[in-house]
Order: sequence, then structure tokens, then C-alpha cells
Amino acid sequence: MFKRIVFTGFLLSLLISCYEPERNCSDYRTGEFIFKYKIDDTEKTAKFIRGEEYSVDYFDGQIDSSTVRWINDCEFVLQDLKSKVGIHYKIISTTDSSYTFEYKTAIKDPNRPQIVKTGTAYKAE
Repeated sequence: MFKRIVFTGFLLSLLISCYEPERNCSDYRTGEFIFKYKIDDTEKTAKFIRGEEYSVDYFDGQIDSSTVRWINDCEFVLQDLKSKVGIHYKIISTTDSSYTFEYKTAIKDPNRPQIVKTGTAYKAE
């Protein structure tokens, strides 16, 4: 009986470890998207339009533009045109109307810990 329980537990852990979330990253390479974010306790909404070479962000009454450089189907770097700061994005899962991503600064600073944040962008209707 004990061997059966151990074997069943092993099989379940093997199946769970093989699960990968759906990632149809090419569906989100370009387009118009909505992104919700928080500043302090206030939730805000931003919009961005990403083309093959540029991304234009609309937030808090401001417009910001970045170049887009794709690393692979699911990872890209946005580099702000003004500040030249680069942000590395990795799409970690997709649905039919959204994608969840991780982002962090593209250049590692040995004097600061690397902070990885997550977010979800939705296709604009």
C-alpha cells in the first residue's frame, strides 16, 4: 500500500512539473493594448500601441515612445527614446485576449538587486 501511494505521488509530481502555460506570443507581437497599474493605492490604466519597431505608451496624459527589439518569440526589450533606459519583457502566458509578462531593467547593476515585476496586458477592443 505504501509503495502505491509513493508511486502515485511521484506520477502526480511528474505530471505537474511538465505543465507549461499556453504561450502564443506571436499573437501579441504587435497591436493596441490596455495595461492596469498601481501607484500607491490608486489603480490607473495605460494604453500602448506596439508595432514591429516602435511602441508608443499613453499614460497619465503623457506620451512616451520606445524602440522594440525582439530577442525571441516571447522576449523583447523596449528602449526609451529619450532616456535610453531599456526594459526586458518576457511573456510568460497568453489567453485569447491577454498576456501575462515579467519585466525588469535590461542592464544589471551590481550595486542594486534585480527586481522582477509582473503584469497583464489586454487587447484593446
